[in-house]
Amino acid sequence: MAAEGPAIRRVQVAEHLRLLKLKEMFKSKFGSIPKFYVRAPGRVNLIGEHIDYCGYSVLPMAVEQDMLIAVEPVKTHNVQLANTNPLYPDFSTSENNIQIDQTKPLWHNYFLCGYKGIQEHFGLSNLTGMNCLVDGNIPPSSGLSSSSALVCCAGLVTLTALGMNLSKVELAEICTKSERYIGTEGGGMDQSISFLAEEGTAKLIEFSPLRATDVKLPSGAVFVIANSCVEMNKAATSHFNIRVMECRLAAKLLAKYKSLPWDEVLRLEEVQAKLGVTLEEMLLIAEDALHPEPYSPKEICRCLGISLEELRTQILSPNTQDVLNFKLYQRAKHVYSEAARVLQFKRICEEAPDNMAQLLGELMNQSHVSCRDMYECSCPELDQLVDICRKFGAQGSRLTGAGWGGCTVSLVPADMLPSFLAKVQEAYYQKSQASSVPEKQRLFATKPGGGALVFLEA
Repeated sequence: MAAEGPAIRRVQVAEHLRLLKLKEMFKSKFGSIPKFYVRAPGRVNLIGEHIDYCGYSVLPMAVEQDMLIAVEPVKTHNVQLANTNPLYPDFSTSENNIQIDQTKPLWHNYFLCGYKGIQEHFGLSNLTGMNCLVDGNIPPSSGLSSSSALVCCAGLVTLTALGMNLSKVELAEICTKSERYIGTEGGGMDQSISFLAEEGTAKLIEFSPLRATDVKLPSGAVFVIANSCVEMNKAATSHFNIRVMECRLAAKLLAKYKSLPWDEVLRLEEVQAKLGVTLEEMLLIAEDALHPEPYSPKEICRCLGISLEELRTQILSPNTQDVLNFKLYQRAKHVYSEAARVLQFKRICEEAPDNMAQLLGELMNQSHVSCRDMYECSCPELDQLVDICRKFGAQGSRLTGAGWGGCTVSLVPADMLPSFLAKVQEAYYQKSQASSVPEKQRLFATKPGGGALVFLEA
């Protein structure tokens, strides 16, 4: 895996119809034929929520749904973007005038993130112009990483149009960094699995350095994704970035408590690494060092011995400077306990005991409780959906993705799948709120899909 780039291959029969349809739409839109196609998958995170940006391993798998882009490099200096979904308007810009508006997370800005990331990586002043038609079947704003898949797809499109090569790891790291142009301080899970995924296996994704290890999932169970139909866009709200900042502040206070150079610490994992202790010991240290009541900016300054001005300018991000309360105890407790659950999940998959599905389900249930109570990233609809899924046979169910809306993922015995789908459909999706989401994007079983690749013809 280490050094090879994304696969470049000819189209297979199963993909042919979708690509032919996209080719015809491209011809109708631009009056020409695409030279190549790029796909990048969405993902579902089985366990390990909100801990990648704290430096901890996560355990996602790619879903079969993806972003697919038909591409024609052109001799002009214009980038023309169109989308098969009429809700997303056409966009055109000059390749030397790439501007990403953080105040408006419009669809084309995610493409521009990937485009600009490749441009900056190679230090290019001029890029090729191109015509692109985007077709996505990942439910948007659902926690299945449609936005990151578009960033990854755009990065690979740009690289391919330039005739250049990078490894999957390099591409994942560039796309992680470039998605931050839109203002989201993500940690790299979404981009990593989009490039490093392989069919048939989930992956333990580790950071610094980035690497992926196969995790074989239980054979007698399936993972079912259920969309709460509550949309959540990470870049459009401050919830996500506030959590990132709370974890950073918790890391600094824990480092100060243990007489470490706190000003050098950014992530909760760094505190554990510097102390050389276990995750269980870090939970005890967090209980000793932090109090459950929210911290005001003034109290944080007092703990660190800095001024409010230093806190605002040297630590807080622009979109968290006006936050009045930070819950440091709860966020640290979630991160350290969730990081431990990821390692337990992997170990159970490796040892494959007879009650494997039950044990994995219990970890997923614990994860949801922690996300709901300690990280406060759930919502009433997600909690209701998790309860319904467990009631009708899921051995474990939890929110997946950032939360505050989006999807749940449930571990369901394979022989119960038809009745499970029918009962959840009746119990949750008869309500009017779900009717605006296409049926295929509401409730579906999924298996681990492959990573990003380039198609040469259609």
